[in-house]
Amino acid sequence: MNKKLLVKKAIESKDNAYVPYSNFHVGAAVMTEKGNIYTGCNIESAAYTPTICAERTAIFKAVSEGEKNIIAIAITGDSEYTYPCGVCRQVIREFGRNAKIYIVKSEKEYREYTIDDLLPHSFGPEDLTKGKRKEE
Repeated sequence: MNKKLLVKKAIESKDNAYVPYSNFHVGAAVMTEKGNIYTGCNIESAAYTPTICAERTAIFKAVSEGEKNIIAIAITGDSEYTYPCGVCRQVIREFGRNAKIYIVKSEKEYREYTIDDLLPHSFGPEDLTKGKRKEE
């Protein structure tokens, strides 16, 4: 996996953010198990609810192209270290259960996490089968 390229792509994608309301730019890049990289930025709407985060933009682009296994994601924003929101953590959990998560300050400074670090005791697909009764 090319971690440096992933970090660089996340930083570059931040420039594409559409943030006329918050003026807070976020960029993300995901790498799939096939080695493809998909980028995303946050995109705001005046109605706020339709706004989408950079992480989900990148992940949904990958999924829409048929790739459902994220092995790494890099995230950067206008704060020193920008962490994914709760909704994005849940989406990362869905498509990147074992992904490395890089929270990027610069091309040379970043922190590495797993989803278990950022979303302990998470809910996933396997939890949906725990309560089902077996057919007799």
